[in-house]
Amino acid sequence: MRPPIDDDLITTRLQRLVIGVVLIAATVGLGILIALEADVDVDDWWNGFVSTFAFLQPFSLALNFLGGGWFATFVVPLGGAAVMLVLRRPWGAVFVLAASAGSALVVQVIKGMFGRARPEDMIVVSDHGSFPSGHTANAATIATIAVVLFPRIWVAVIGAAWIFAMAFSRTQVHAHWLSDTVGGTLAGIGAALVVAGAFTVVLERERARADAGGRRVGAPAAPAARQA
Repeated sequence: MRPPIDDDLITTRLQRLVIGVVLIAATVGLGILIALEADVDVDDWWNGFVSTFAFLQPFSLALNFLGGGWFATFVVPLGGAAVMLVLRRPWGAVFVLAASAGSALVVQVIKGMFGRARPEDMIVVSDHGSFPSGHTANAATIATIAVVLFPRIWVAVIGAAWIFAMAFSRTQVHAHWLSDTVGGTLAGIGAALVVAGAFTVVLERERARADAGGRRVGAPAAPAARQA
């Protein structure tokens, strides 16, 4: 017989699902606003502003590789799943793969909806559709996965920094408009949260078992019983 689901887990699951759906809807809403006003002033301004950081181009090109293509599609999610298996958290491994696939699907569907043109001065090769940024969405998904699996403040801080770095790099190589990276962030977090909502119960129970096991391993040994 399955153990009853704690009320807190039900609340957490609902919150993740609702917030995730709202963020994905917000991505679509942003896309509609952009489509209605194709010439977004802040995008034009930012596209020129980031050109002053040409010295960061090697960094941006490195993130162009790490955040997309075969590396981000296969190596990152499979590597993350492998880490979770090593930590004996198989549901965590399934979640990593499902969230990564879900995010990619959401991004491609929204790209197809809008088909936004990329900046003309793009210096890297990229696929169709500028909105939303797939690289940024992937970074946001990775960060969200990490926070769900390891809910620590320092994990969230590193995740936020990773999203910002990826978003900046995508505009620095002129592969995306600034608003594309905003949409990518919303879509990536939203997709990961929807999947996290579906996996909430098994993930949290698995994490609780892992935490309890870690405490047992690190606990001081019990004093030996006295002999009569």
